[in-house]
Amino acid sequence: MATQIMSNQAKREHLVETAQRLFSKHGYHGTGIDMILKESGVAKKTLYYHFQSKEELIVEVLRRYDEQFSLMVDSKVKQMADGPRGRLLAIFDVAQEWFSDKNFYGCMFINAIGEYSNTDSSIRDACKGFKERMRQYMECFCIEAGSGQPKELSEQLALLLEGSIVTAQVSQKPNAAEIAKKTAKLLLNESGQR
Repeated sequence: MATQIMSNQAKREHLVETAQRLFSKHGYHGTGIDMILKESGVAKKTLYYHFQSKEELIVEVLRRYDEQFSLMVDSKVKQMADGPRGRLLAIFDVAQEWFSDKNFYGCMFINAIGEYSNTDSSIRDACKGFKERMRQYMECFCIEAGSGQPKELSEQLALLLEGSIVTAQVSQKPNAAEIAKKTAKLLLNESGQR
């Protein structure tokens, strides 16, 4: 029987997927290279062929998660609501779904910043980039809805979302996004969003 040999690219993908799952569940410091190698079944030499350090692997995991998470949020938001105001509020509904998932361990980006506090690092840059793209995503809807101050409103909504993520993780309040959504409605009403 012929055995299928995993290609170099497939091994890389498998490493990243395995690391993402383990980092999410056990944290970045709580997940050692040996754990990743054992879970993935990939040799240490292969890991270091693709990634020069654990930090480089973390940055790739964050980049990949950013891509996947952003696509998932956008897809669900567009399925849940029409119009910019509805879509802004649907972001909180998507968050509520996420918080209720049995595999919710908090935000991978917030967790990364908590574990890697160095202000000048590629990990922090990946986290800041993701958070800024999410804020810009909200800003687009604020602009479409005719907000006079779309950046300011998107910053307020992003802060509400971030607070709900941390509350859901730390206090284990799965309804944190529902609470944040009520406040988001007040902000939207006050800003005259249609």
